[in-house]
Amino acid sequence: MPKQQDNKHPVIMCFSGHDPSGGAGLQADIEAIQANHARACTVVTALTVQDSFNVQQVIPVEVDLFQASADAVLNDVSVTVFKTGLLADARIAQTVADVAKQYTEIPLVIDPVLASGAGSELADAKLIKVIQEQLLPLATIATPNLPEAQRLSGELDANACAEKILAMGCRYVLLTGTHATTDNVINTLYSRKTRTEFEVERLNGDYHGSGCTLAASLAANLANDHDINTSVSMALDYTWQSLKRAQAIGKGQLYPTRNFTHD
Repeated sequence: MPKQQDNKHPVIMCFSGHDPSGGAGLQADIEAIQANHARACTVVTALTVQDSFNVQQVIPVEVDLFQASADAVLNDVSVTVFKTGLLADARIAQTVADVAKQYTEIPLVIDPVLASGAGSELADAKLIKVIQEQLLPLATIATPNLPEAQRLSGELDANACAEKILAMGCRYVLLTGTHATTDNVINTLYSRKTRTEFEVERLNGDYHGSGCTLAASLAANLANDHDINTSVSMALDYTWQSLKRAQAIGKGQLYPTRNFTHD
């Protein structure tokens, strides 16, 4: 007899890389999504060699395997939201776009992972072009930090970056403010007509997987039928709480503690 289906927790399909150190990527997605009352189905974009200091190597998965993995889940499971992380190369990014184009009713949350927390490059010009031309036009929301927004837009000013990304077709841009020099962190949600600021206390630390935590929890909030402003506010609070609880499991960056239930 088939087991009873779980109708209480919506499903997020995550297109992200595997972090063997457990701080970022798919493991961060799973932990954050579960803490925010949803389930994660994970399609691996890349294997990585990394630790709490930096990413040393990225090995993209074969496109055919990636496509087959996504198809297998989508043919079996009702997915509520798509979420991207590390896309590894232009071929994988294009495949994600091709999948998303088949399911335009499913919201798409883009975490544009273009560099590691320590600054290692994780995206070449071809990959950035696919994100700009194929993925952002499909996106419900993108969650770049300022350096990522600058690379995607070609602009320097934060507001100009967001406006340029919106012009590419993205419906909302959540531009995180951790790279600014303000006393508190001011995160800004942009649409074509509105701009909303969310201010949080700045924490003193260097964190591994904070962007993954934010985008994944935001995806879970959207999947649970919260509106965009509420989803962003809840995700920022959850991320801040995770970072406040962060611990050092290695000798480098602190790791967010995500395994608490966020109401």
